[in-house]
Amino acid sequence: MKKVITYGTFDLLHYGHINLLRRAKELGDYLIVALSTDEFNWNEKQKKCYFTYEERKKLLEAIRYVDLVIPEENWEQKRSDVKEFRVDTFVMGDDWEGKFDFLKDICEVVYLPRTPDISTTQIKTDLGK
Repeated sequence: MKKVITYGTFDLLHYGHINLLRRAKELGDYLIVALSTDEFNWNEKQKKCYFTYEERKKLLEAIRYVDLVIPEENWEQKRSDVKEFRVDTFVMGDDWEGKFDFLKDICEVVYLPRTPDISTTQIKTDLGK
């Protein structure tokens, strides 16, 4: 079984998120999503989420492409997650291009193109108008 992992906040779930998850799942048989916790988002990313971690987790678990949701609690856990879950492919959006190449010694690293014209930041901006 080929395992794939991706990371993210997945707040205000939209079709760009779904496209990423679908394309990530196409790279393997089992997709793990490491979902940023509320504490990690606030303390490390200075992001306040609209939905709580538990709400975002339930949304992700309802998506047919997602097999397992685990918490992302810090930047450093990626290497240990890849080893613990025996991940074959690490996937992120291409806005992170090159940032996770340090994992190439233990798994394949793939950067997928972002879906044009959609982002959570843009949605929040548009709603604020």
